Amino acid sequence: QVQLVESGGGLVQTGGSLRLSCAASGRTFSSYDMAWFRRAPGKEREFVARISASGLGTIIADSVRGRFSISRDNAKNTMYLQMNGLKPDDTAVYYCAARMATGFPLIENSAYNYWGQGTQVTVSS
Repeated sequence: QVQLVESGGGLVQTGGSLRLSCAASGRTFSSYDMAWFRRAPGKEREFVARISASGLGTIIADSVRGRFSISRDNAKNTMYLQMNGLKPDDTAVYYCAARMATGFPLIENSAYNYWGQGTQVTVSS
């Protein structure tokens, strides 16, 4: 089992940047595929980015491609989401999620077993 804690959210102006972190407990972090999702007010939770257990495979949602990047440091049990060029539409609660590595690039909510509590990102216009 793994516990996840997000940090790094906050209030930023349009065009600004933030870096979210997701710290994981446990000794087997490198065995988990990881992902970021977000839920905007009044909307369903949506996929943002995914990174494989090794860190070699990534998927970025079309809505944020070119502005967001995902990475991980298995030695630090931490995953990151670098967000540049933020827009008001990026305002949401951002969640990190984990599941045991499958070798498949899963991006559905239901594919992930473990979730953090979320961190709020607000982008002002």
